[in-house]
Amino acid sequence: MNNKVAVLEGLLFVVGDEGLTLNQIMDILEIDIDEAKALILELRQSYESASRGIKINILGDRFKLSTKKEHREYYQKLIETPENNTLSQAALETLAIVAYNEPLTRVEIDEIRGVNSRDMLRKLVAKGLIKEEGRSELPGRPILYATTNEFLDYFGLSSKDDLPKFEKQVEDVIDDTDLYHSRYVDIDEKIET
Repeated sequence: MNNKVAVLEGLLFVVGDEGLTLNQIMDILEIDIDEAKALILELRQSYESASRGIKINILGDRFKLSTKKEHREYYQKLIETPENNTLSQAALETLAIVAYNEPLTRVEIDEIRGVNSRDMLRKLVAKGLIKEEGRSELPGRPILYATTNEFLDYFGLSSKDDLPKFEKQVEDVIDDTDLYHSRYVDIDEKIET
C-alpha cells in the first residue's frame, strides 16, 4: 500500500488547487472506496507530524495539499523578501492584462494569455498587486480582479492614467487574391537558395 500512498501524494501535488475527488482517486489508482479512504487516511496521518510542512485538506468533495497555518509567518517572510519581489515575465504579462482591462475574471485573463493563470493570480494577490474586486454577473459569478494601490506604488505611478499608452494592432484585411499567396517562403525554395 505504501507505493500507492506515494502515488497519491504525487497526484495531489500535480493537481494543486483543483484537488482530487474520492472517485478520481479510485479510478486513477484502480482501487475500491475502502482502499482509497485508507490511503488518504494514511497519507493524512503522516502529515500530522510536526516535522512535516504540508497537510491534506478536504474542501467540498476534494482532497488537496496545503501548507500548515502554524508556519504562516515564514510563508509571509518569503513573499516579503526583496529578492522574491521581482516579477517574472508571466507575472508582468498577467498584471498588464489586468491593468489595461480591469475588472476581469480569471477565464478572461486565461483567454488573453492562452494559458491557465490561476496560480499567477494567487501570487499577485498574495503580493498585494491585484485584488478581488467583486463578482461578475456571468454564470457561476466568477471573481473579478483589479489592480491595487500597491500596484501603482510598485511601478511608481500616481494613477492608472500614467500607464503607458498603446495602440491595439489590427491585422490588415486580406483580400481574396492574397488568400492563395503565402508570405512565407516555400521549403523547396529555401533549400534551393
